[in-house]
Amino acid sequence: MIVDSALYRNGTRVAVDCSAQDLKTLRAGCIEPDAFVWVGLHNPTSAELNRVAQVFDLHPLAVEDALLAHQRPKLERYDRSLFLVLKTLWYVDEDDAVETGEINVFMGRDFVITVRHGAGAELHTARLTLESKADVLNHGPSAVVYAVCDRVVDDYVRVAAELEIDVDEIETSVFSPDRTDDSARIYVLKREIAEVRRAVMPLREPMRQAATGLVQGMDPEAAPFFRDVSDHLSKVSDTIDNLDTLLSTAFEAHLARISIQQNEDMRKISAGAALVLVPTLIAGVYGMNFDHMPELHWLFGYPFALVLMASVSGYLYRRFKASGWL
Repeated sequence: MIVDSALYRNGTRVAVDCSAQDLKTLRAGCIEPDAFVWVGLHNPTSAELNRVAQVFDLHPLAVEDALLAHQRPKLERYDRSLFLVLKTLWYVDEDDAVETGEINVFMGRDFVITVRHGAGAELHTARLTLESKADVLNHGPSAVVYAVCDRVVDDYVRVAAELEIDVDEIETSVFSPDRTDDSARIYVLKREIAEVRRAVMPLREPMRQAATGLVQGMDPEAAPFFRDVSDHLSKVSDTIDNLDTLLSTAFEAHLARISIQQNEDMRKISAGAALVLVPTLIAGVYGMNFDHMPELHWLFGYPFALVLMASVSGYLYRRFKASGWL
């Protein structure tokens, strides 16, 4: 469906005598060089997107990508327009899960079409913020592309911050004195970090090109704005790499602690077996009931055997305790 559509001229939104669905009338208002239309769609049907494509003469391959979604972040140049794919991210803390959506952006000389899939990264706030900055909006369709990219990358920064908190919790748990089972959560977080990486890494090159003014069809004077986005994207990329390394290190430390704990358990089991083994040995030998045995008919033979067992067991217990085996 079409969420919003508007005509802009000289960095301001222009009131028009037509509905948001009347795209032909809106585009017909772009008679001045600095006028353009911004149309926002959310989960459009094939018929809705094809109608928009006819009005703005969008390339069919780009329209197909925008309709099917699930594309890799990319920037493509067609005859009369640019096509940009962005992955949107938001974090569900209860499940340690990174959810994804997608925004497809068509940009031409006098139009911007944003096609949003999923629940994340609503663009109404970005539109209002941009409309309040006439000096930025005056850069035309390039300003809209910047505002959308800035909104998406800001969400990346928030997701990276949430992941940092969870990784800190993992580190605290792994190195705590308590016995914990963190392997499952570490795996989940590494999987979510991989999801973030799939959104962030492919976008770095398109943002670098836009930041250096190398993208044909974009206003070169908008390059400083894209440099800011590119800088934030690089910081997120570095953060994700560091978090992935920290999780790998935490997993190795977790396995090492498990190995150490198992060794400690085996020492305790071995010490306990030794405490039982000596009395068993004495009782077994003493209880053979042969005629020719020392102290067999001695009145204190049985108490002596019990005292000997207790004494040896006590001695072993103290030695094991002093050595840390118990």
